[in-house]
Amino acid sequence: MCTILFAYKVHRKYPFIFLGNRDEFKNRETKPSHFWQDNPKVLAGIDLLKGGTWTGITKGGKIAFITNYRDFRVEKKSPLSRGDLVRQYLIGSENPKEYLELVRNEGKKHNLFNLVVGDQKSFYYYSNVTDKIIEIQRGIHGLSNALLNTPWPKVVRGKEALSTIINGEFTVDQLFEILADQTIPPDRDLPDTGTTLEIERMLSTIHIDTPSYGTRVKTVILIDQKGEVQFYEKFLSKDNFWELREYKFIMDSEGG
Repeated sequence: MCTILFAYKVHRKYPFIFLGNRDEFKNRETKPSHFWQDNPKVLAGIDLLKGGTWTGITKGGKIAFITNYRDFRVEKKSPLSRGDLVRQYLIGSENPKEYLELVRNEGKKHNLFNLVVGDQKSFYYYSNVTDKIIEIQRGIHGLSNALLNTPWPKVVRGKEALSTIINGEFTVDQLFEILADQTIPPDRDLPDTGTTLEIERMLSTIHIDTPSYGTRVKTVILIDQKGEVQFYEKFLSKDNFWELREYKFIMDSEGG
């Protein structure tokens, strides 16, 4: 499961601020974010099990990220990689809305998901739960394993923290602190996703940590008014050490 927070056209210096945790089984092989050898404009990690990715950006300013929609009552039957939906957008030529129209035609073939894709002009959201393509408006948004801006406690808490921090001068470390939050909300506020109360509690925090499952990648992306990208990633290594990676580049004006 995952938690994503982003501020779009809110901050005067950074029109796009992204914070994201990728939660996954700890034995699932994953490659940290890097510029791909076969597509050198793409900066993203790789899920080595199925070849997709969860969050990525290109030198042309294309951005995409995905979360699973959590409902344990729905049978998981699709062998298709949801992470490939992010990958195909990043390496493709379609604009955000065009791409989601293509995804919509095939959306029901995948297990449930939320997908956000954007470029230097616009951002769009699609979930195969509702089968609707929605343009992202100015504001602070949160996405976990329900629909965009569903008020799960960790989404509400994260959005409030992000709003407070970016209201003034802030540091990247402060953004990572939001992603490290392990506050467990009251049971009465937990969602019902068809599992036990114990598991709902375990999955209720922004940062998840259990022996076999938890937050494995933390990502912060800042894009300023001039198109300069700052990309920071904390990656949990096999020896349980957080490795920091940092990339900076100027987006190509022509996009892509």
